[in-house]
Amino acid sequence: MLARVEGEGALDLSIENGEISELRLRIFEPPRLFEKFLEGRSHLEVPDMVARICGICPVAYQMSAVQALESILGIEPTPWIRDMRRLFYCGEWIESHSLHIHLLAAPDFLGFSNAIDMAGKYPDVVRRGLRIQEAGNAIISFLGGRSVHPVGARVGGFWHAPAAAAAAKLLAELQALLPEAEALVLWTAALPLPHATQDFECVSLGHAGEYPITRGRIVSSRGLDISIAAFADEFQESHAPHSTALHCHHRGQDYLVGPLARLNLNLDQLPAPTRALLERCGMRFPSFNVFHSIVARALEIHAAFVEAIRLLEAYAPTATPYLEAAPRAGVGFGASEAPRGILWHRYELNEDGSIASARIVPPTSQNQARIEADLRASLHRFGLEQPEEKIRQHAETVIRNYDPCISCATHFLKLSIKHKA
Repeated sequence: MLARVEGEGALDLSIENGEISELRLRIFEPPRLFEKFLEGRSHLEVPDMVARICGICPVAYQMSAVQALESILGIEPTPWIRDMRRLFYCGEWIESHSLHIHLLAAPDFLGFSNAIDMAGKYPDVVRRGLRIQEAGNAIISFLGGRSVHPVGARVGGFWHAPAAAAAAKLLAELQALLPEAEALVLWTAALPLPHATQDFECVSLGHAGEYPITRGRIVSSRGLDISIAAFADEFQESHAPHSTALHCHHRGQDYLVGPLARLNLNLDQLPAPTRALLERCGMRFPSFNVFHSIVARALEIHAAFVEAIRLLEAYAPTATPYLEAAPRAGVGFGASEAPRGILWHRYELNEDGSIASARIVPPTSQNQARIEADLRASLHRFGLEQPEEKIRQHAETVIRNYDPCISCATHFLKLSIKHKA
């Protein structure tokens, strides 16, 4: 199985009588085999190992893993641990979303080939984006020891509790940047985004009383409401012959995970300042225009700032930053909301606490079928009679809109079109 999509994407189109008769988004990367690497290793090694799956969202892999393993070991996190995990994750949302907005998506909507060109006309926007991203990295480093592949998280909690002085310093930095996060929302809402409403199912976690990040049930816009343990009963992964990236379907249909799906399903759980900002920006959600994902990401950045500030204002070091438990055999499940959507883990432990089996379903594989469906609809709407270069640019914009992790979003797309009589 693939734990991460990496490398150049290739889109094959066959057009017959003015219609797309075949569409294949090909991703051919060697399997990375992380699930097999984990077998036989101690459960205590898992958080540091799965963090290496993705350099952009290592926290997500760690948090889904520890949740699953703790459910086997019978560990119930303390309120301090739950709060710090939420803070940790806020950092990842901030840095990942800011990277996507400023370096990947915004140039598409403003007519630039890349962020460097965009910075020539919008230097202050790009600098603001880099400051926001760095704030996210600072939150991750606060608890993780470093911002890339952090090492502070463990099964049972965190290896240590940061000092109160470090928390106060980080709090001041976030408070100073909060107006910039607010300005970012208003800026994205004013972008010239295409009008392209579609019909699809949104899927995310849902948890009463909080915007979903580290826990919840799996819910959807079509009435789904299940425990994370029931994920494999409802969602099916399959190999597509044209790609080593797995495709995941819900009852045979494509579906959307990620910031737009989360926002659509959890509007009432946004922090009050973010809800007020949403009213000011003039956009209306729920939205089934996937191009509105860039605004959803900006809103989640603001929500993450608000949450991080709230958690740091109440921060106090603890003498018990982690809990321990004796190893035992069992099966456990974990799911959290990575920047790109639900990240689901399943582990089976042997009696000595070693990994008997592991299964990881990342959000990009869940969005893969939706991306292909979107490409088919969007390219028809765009016009198949357009020059190939324009079709390629539009297809890249559609793909990048989902922020697939990550190389297939940043590489130029190889396009092959066959016209049939």
